[in-house]
Amino acid sequence: MSSILQQIEDLRNEAINCQKCDLAKTRTNVVFGEGNPETPLVIIGEGPGANEDATGRPFVGRAGQLLDEALRECGITRKHVFICNVVKCRACIIEAGSIKNRPPRVEEVEACFPWLLKQLEIIKPLVILSLGAPSANVIIHKDFKMTKERGLWFETPYANAAIAALHPSYVLRQMSQGYPEARDLLVKDIESARRKVIELKKQISNK
Repeated sequence: MSSILQQIEDLRNEAINCQKCDLAKTRTNVVFGEGNPETPLVIIGEGPGANEDATGRPFVGRAGQLLDEALRECGITRKHVFICNVVKCRACIIEAGSIKNRPPRVEEVEACFPWLLKQLEIIKPLVILSLGAPSANVIIHKDFKMTKERGLWFETPYANAAIAALHPSYVLRQMSQGYPEARDLLVKDIESARRKVIELKKQISNK
């Protein structure tokens, strides 16, 4: 096992026992992340939902299926990237006897961020693709405006370059007329991230 793989595995073993915030009381599983820790491309969402909480894997519901489809259209599989979330445990609320997802609170994001930071320090990606504004708020800058800044490249302390794309869940919520365009934008931004990786690799090899 390579040093990077071992470091990620050691970190995973620490994270699955995390008790740093109240989400530990309601979670089924810590959704640490999966894929190739030696990748140049890391994909980061906001947090796990019900399917992810149940399985311990990121992006496994309908949004995950759409993400996999979009990745494949760009010649990418989960084996080529590392996929994780800003928050590793499901944020939820009980309403009328049913459990529903909710946005993570500021204190929950702050408590969980060190795990993401350690992941990125180990992986050292060239490119980060943030899925949705909440992820971009953490990785790119606060108050990220998806309508204006989606698909643009930014400097970030966590990688050589970062870009934000529409979250697959958002794409799925679009009405029939808006869905194809939103889906095309997701694929376009993933392809842009793939090309940026190639560009940066060439720059590094030419130095």
